[in-house]
This record gives sequence, structure tokens and C-alpha cells, in this order.
Amino acid sequence: MSKSRVAVLKVQPERILEQTGELMEMAGFRDALDPSATTILKDNISWHFPFPGANTTPWQMEGTVRALYDAGYDDVTCVQNKTVVTNAFKGEDLNQYVPIFRAYDIPVLYNFKDEDMKWIEIKPKARMRVLDKIFPEGIYVPDYFVGKNIIHLPTMKCHIYTTTTGAMKNAFGGLLNTKRHYTHTWIHETLVDLLAIQKEIHAGIFAVMDGTTAGNGPGPRTMFPVIKDYMLASADQVAIDAVAAKMMGFDPLSLDFIRCAHEDGLGCGDLFDVEVVGDDVSHESWGFEVGANGAARVGRLLWFSPLKAMQNFFFRTPLVNAFILGSEVYHDYYRWPAKDQKVFEDWKRGTSWGQLFAEYQIKKTLATPNKQAAPTTDRPGGAPQPGA
Repeated sequence: MSKSRVAVLKVQPERILEQTGELMEMAGFRDALDPSATTILKDNISWHFPFPGANTTPWQMEGTVRALYDAGYDDVTCVQNKTVVTNAFKGEDLNQYVPIFRAYDIPVLYNFKDEDMKWIEIKPKARMRVLDKIFPEGIYVPDYFVGKNIIHLPTMKCHIYTTTTGAMKNAFGGLLNTKRHYTHTWIHETLVDLLAIQKEIHAGIFAVMDGTTAGNGPGPRTMFPVIKDYMLASADQVAIDAVAAKMMGFDPLSLDFIRCAHEDGLGCGDLFDVEVVGDDVSHESWGFEVGANGAARVGRLLWFSPLKAMQNFFFRTPLVNAFILGSEVYHDYYRWPAKDQKVFEDWKRGTSWGQLFAEYQIKKTLATPNKQAAPTTDRPGGAPQPGA
């Protein structure tokens, strides 16, 4: 039995689009994805504000699209979701995805719009650890996802509930509706169930993970950005999360979502059996720590302390709106203007990745590429006109 493969590259802003294609080739994306199927890009908007490390980067998105077009995968879409604390439209705009969608003619669909997709009940063949109990009325997924490839575009960062978050957690928003907060007490088992479902409904699964700026601290929003210059890719969602966790300084099999997925045969969480290709990261261990902020302390208290026995009262009644409002006020009206916008501006001015982000901000309209011949220019907006 061949080992799961994870590709890792140390990357540079001036070559990032080309290097993303090289990374995907090393990880075997052509073998993982069905060329006859539509390929869904599932970006990660943890916060609609462009906080470094929190969200899919524009170069991660553009580099993935170019690699797909170069390989003949020209039926590409993007599916967005909303959460109770993030705005999908604001997020795709502020994080500079919209010019990429326009330039590469990528339709954007929203799993919360009835005209784009419907939620259908499925009956997974795999044993469900928790989802059938959390949602006894039935497990529902967007009908649009069935039969299509999916590429997850997470970042390397910590998470207050799962310690790290990556490819497996990225399915959370797409496959669960706005009642996904019902699952938080059982978040690790939920991620395992979602991966089992993905393996049944998708034609192919792949992940491209951005660690150019990684997020240390109480993620997925309020973190301490750290420049690391890495990107990862793999068809094995468990293995890529395991390698990323190890690089951040955590024992992968100590994280329940990785261990349980490994035990269920959904991927490889034991680094002994993972083939890492590209750059040697065997000595990378960054010493990241999750820590806590105000919102995290409240969340942990309600999801994981004895108070969890009352969570139906708090979260399945109109009282949930008070917690939603509290999170919005904390993140959008306190953290961002008081602290995190300055962190973003300092990153944009003072780091090479921030300066690349600023290029995407300045160039709101990219040139239109030729889908049959991938561009070779590496800076954003360097795509040739059709027929060039």
C-alpha cells in the first residue's frame, strides 16, 4: 500500500503562482481530480476582514486556478458559505478574490441561495460518529456538491476549538448549513463525519494550504501572524492536516479529529506513513500555542464545560442571537478597529506577502487569461489576453 503524499514548498512572492502549480503537480492533483467533472474551489473566509493568516490568500486562489487551467480543468466554480459571524460578499471583496473570479471567468455560487443550490437529505453509507444524533431530522448537504471535485483552500493557523484548522475543517462551512453551531461540542467527530461524507459525494478531493503567513494564537480570527513562506498540497485531507499540525508544533495524533479520521481509515494521520515531498520540513516545529481571547473563553465555557448541558436552551432558541451579536461586536467593532486593522496595515507595509496583497488591492481588474494555455507571468494580473 502506497503512502499518502503531502507536497511542501518554501515559496517566494515573485514566483508564487508558478510554485503553486509545481506544488500541486508534486502532490498528484491530476490523479486525485476527475477531469470530466466540475471542480469546486472552496475558499476559507474565517473573517471577512483581510486579517493575515485567517483567510485564503489571493495568490493561493489564483495559483490554484492557473494550475487547473494548465492541466485542462477549465470547468471551475467557487462556492461560498456564510456563517453567523462572517459575510461572504464582504469577505470575497476585501480578500481580493473578486478580480480573480472575473479575470478567470469563474462562476461564484452561494450555498445559502436557493437559486444556486438546494439542500438535500443524504443517508451516508459510512458509520456516523455524531451527525445523525445531532441532526435526527436528517443530514442535509447542498445538491450542487454531489458528483463534483472539490479543492479546499485553507490556511495554516490555530483554532480555539480544534487546536489547528486546515483541510478537514474547511468542509465545515460548505457541507453544513447555518445551524452548524449545534455541532461545536462534538466538533472533532463532526469533522470526521464530514470527511466520510465528502468521500461519498465528491468525484475527487484535494487541498492547497497556504502557510506564507501562518496564524498563531486564538484563531481562526484574532491571531498573531507569523511569516513562514510555506505552502502545502495533498489529496489526503488527514495527512495534510497532520503535516501542518506538526510544523506548527503539535503532535498530530493528539488532535482528536486527526486521530479519529486516521482510525476510521479516511486518511493517514501518522507521519510515519506519510511521504513528504518537496522541501524537507522534518525539523520544522514552530511552537504555536492557541491561548484564548474573550470570545474563546465564552465559547469554551458553553461548549465544553458542564454548562454544555444547557446548550439547547442557549443555542436552539432565539437566545442564540445574543451570542451572535456579541461575537459580531467583539470582532468587527472592537478587535478590528482597535487592534487588528493596525496589524493588517503593518503586515501589508512591512512584509513581502503584505506587499503582494497590496498589489492585488491596487489592480482591481486582472487581464483575462486563455484557459487553454496557462499564463507564465507570476505577478498578479500577468495573464495574457485570449489568443496572445
